[in-house]
Amino acid sequence: MADSGRRPGRPRDTTIDERALAATRELLVRRGFEATTIQSVAEHAGVHSSALYRRWPSRIELIAEATFPGLDQHAVEPTGQLSADLRRFARAYLAAFTTPVARAAAAGLLAHNQSSSRPRSPELTLRVSARPQFHAILRAAPPEHVDPAVDPDDVFDMLLGAILARVLLPGATARRTPVERTVGLIIRLLAPVS
Repeated sequence: MADSGRRPGRPRDTTIDERALAATRELLVRRGFEATTIQSVAEHAGVHSSALYRRWPSRIELIAEATFPGLDQHAVEPTGQLSADLRRFARAYLAAFTTPVARAAAAGLLAHNQSSSRPRSPELTLRVSARPQFHAILRAAPPEHVDPAVDPDDVFDMLLGAILARVLLPGATARRTPVERTVGLIIRLLAPVS
């Protein structure tokens, strides 16, 4: 009998991830950041906490993935029209930060990231970051619209800062400029110097 390479035992339950992420989102909105623990998520999702620890090393990674599952790929698919692509991207990114779940988790995640000496997993960072989609939009743009000397990560960080200021400091940003104005500034930063 040939060995199939599979270890004996129960097959992995593929529904655990989505049940845990859904339970995390619900708990964040209903009970808040501090009450959203691995144990409370496990109980709410109907799974054992060890199953969650096999997937996420701590509640912070679980909360981050539940809060920022990534942008809708269709909404940010690059078309090569830089201005239109950046407007859609900025709106989708702003929408991701203004969901009830993001509002419930953002302050706690920021506080944890400020005080933690442990670096975030690069894999998780890429899963929850919109940076790759931003890079794809710039790569799809006509070369005459994006100065190759401009660091796209610097521009992305500036866009992220503008979005976070809108979300986290609504009183300080009472002068609600439309997303189009922010996108206009980003386009000016990207433009080659003539």
